[in-house]
Order: sequence, then C-alpha cells, then structure tokens
Amino acid sequence: MTARIPVVVVAGYLGSGKTTLLNHLLRNNDGRRIGVLVNDFGSINIDAMTVAGQVDAALSLQNGCLCCAVDEEGVDPMLDRLAYPGAPVDAIVIEASGIAEPRQLVRLVLSSENPHIEFGGMVEVVDAAEFEATRNRHPELDDHLRFADLVVVNKIDRVDEADHRRVLGTVREVADGAVLEAEHGRISAGILFDDPEVRDSAEAARQLSFADLWHDDHEHDEHMHAAYQSVEFTSDRPLNPSAFMRFLNERSRGVYRIKGPVDFGASGANRRFVLHTVGVYARFDRSRWPAGARRTELVFIGTDLDADQLTKQLEDCVDSDPEVVDERGMLYVARHLED
Repeated sequence: MTARIPVVVVAGYLGSGKTTLLNHLLRNNDGRRIGVLVNDFGSINIDAMTVAGQVDAALSLQNGCLCCAVDEEGVDPMLDRLAYPGAPVDAIVIEASGIAEPRQLVRLVLSSENPHIEFGGMVEVVDAAEFEATRNRHPELDDHLRFADLVVVNKIDRVDEADHRRVLGTVREVADGAVLEAEHGRISAGILFDDPEVRDSAEAARQLSFADLWHDDHEHDEHMHAAYQSVEFTSDRPLNPSAFMRFLNERSRGVYRIKGPVDFGASGANRRFVLHTVGVYARFDRSRWPAGARRTELVFIGTDLDADQLTKQLEDCVDSDPEVVDERGMLYVARHLED
C-alpha cells in the first residue's frame, strides 16, 4: 500500500504568525520535502513571495480566498500538481488566508478525489499577545479553536507570566484538540508529519528541497522546537474492536495523531487494519498482514500525554476471548474504513 501524502491546513487570524510558523517548518523539516499552497486574500501575494524559493513546489492562489473562491472541483487540480505516485514531496501545507473559514478549507481537503493524499489536520495559530483583543473582535474564534485539531499559542514570549497563564488557560478551556505553546512559530515538524522514509540511492537526483540549500549561521538554540510527546503501544494479542472504538471516542484531547496497524483477530484476507487519526478524524485502511508480523503497533503523538494512563487504557482493550467474533465492534470499525 502506497503511503499517502498528508495535507495540513494552517489557519489563524491576520498577524497570528502563520507564515512565520510555515517558514520555520521549511527551515527545520528534518529532511522532509514540503509542498505549499499559499492562500492569500487580495491581488498582491505577500505571503507567497515570503516563502518563494524555500519550497519544492509552491502554488500561489491569487483568485481570492480559497474557502470561498474555489469549490471542491477546483482544489483537486492544485493537489494533483503536488500529490501523485513518486511525487517530490512528503507533505503538503495549505496556509490559509487570515480571513478564511477553517471548516470550509478542511471540507475542501476531505472532499478531494485525489487518492494519494490524506487529511493531516487543521492547525489554528493564535497570537498570545493579541488573543483577548482578537477574541473580542471575532467571537467566532472560539468556534475555530473548538474545530482545530491542534492549537498553537504563538508569541508566548511577548506576554508576562500572568497573561501567559490566563491565555493558555482560556485556550485549553475552549479548544477541543491539543494545545501547544510556541515562540516565533517554532514547532517541531514531528508533531505534524511522519519521519521521512529512507530513500535509496537511485533517487539521489531528486529535486533539491530547501533543507538541501539552506545554510544556517545561527546558534542551534535559536531554533529550539516546541515540545511534543510520543507514546508507543504494541500487543501480540488481538484487541477487542468495541473496546478499542470506545477508547478512540474517549481518548485524551491531547492526542493529536495516532498511526499504526491494529490486529482485531479477524480471519480472512485484508484483515490488517491500519489506523490514521488526526484530532477527532479517524480512518482505517485495510490490507494483508505480512507473514509472521501480525501484531498491533501504534504510535501516539500529542501534548501533555500520560503514557501510563494511555498504556493502561490500551491494555484494557486487549481481547480476553479472541475466539468470539465481536460483530458489533467490527461494524464500528467498518464505518471508518477506506479500502
């Protein structure tokens, strides 16, 4: 099964630091090749010019706001230029206009007919120093925070300790997804994208990414990434599908991504269920188990994760009687299945 290219939507109001965050990801991509769709509002594409020359492939959208000027059929040609078998990118980022509606942008990605992409999550960037003023001017910001899979509280260095605690507390109270603090948009690419696959020497002539060309004269400490955590879980015994789906529905909101194969003990061909979640979004892909490699292997990525609690909850999902088929649980899995 060919790996799909994740498409991440980065949203946030004007001045929140979206382009700064994007440029940081491009300069600190750990070998990942990132394609970018810049969605500027207006005829002068300032953000596109800011990132020009720093990406493997950049498409500047100058026909207005993507969320209202391009319908479902209009997004696919853009994604098709970046996502195809053997594409020179490992991930795609759509930087939304500061006045974009995040829900519509996400719908455009999810409705794409391109089989080589997958939804990589919606990231909402907020300016810690201007958060309360922005929230007063735009009450809909609370809806954006609830809808986001990951909220990046940016410019945290511009507020004092009291404001820091207050802003972070409000965001965590309102947001339904994971929350991450950042200075100057410095978050790790590892929370958004998988590690790049090892490429063989035959692909040595691939298109150069910005990481191949960038020479950094600054101290490494100036590029410290905002922290995130990862937790791994493996089991040689099948998981009960009903128990596991309950776990997914009730999982900690700090869990941003989950990936890996799950063994539900089902017999027959194509009974390897590969899970992909971003925020509340979940999908299973079905394939065959490799010979002698039937086991659950999951990786959890997020913020403020309690590894012991996660492990205990997953151990409770191990099937006590795998010989009995949990038909209702498999029906739940089927609802999230993409063949």
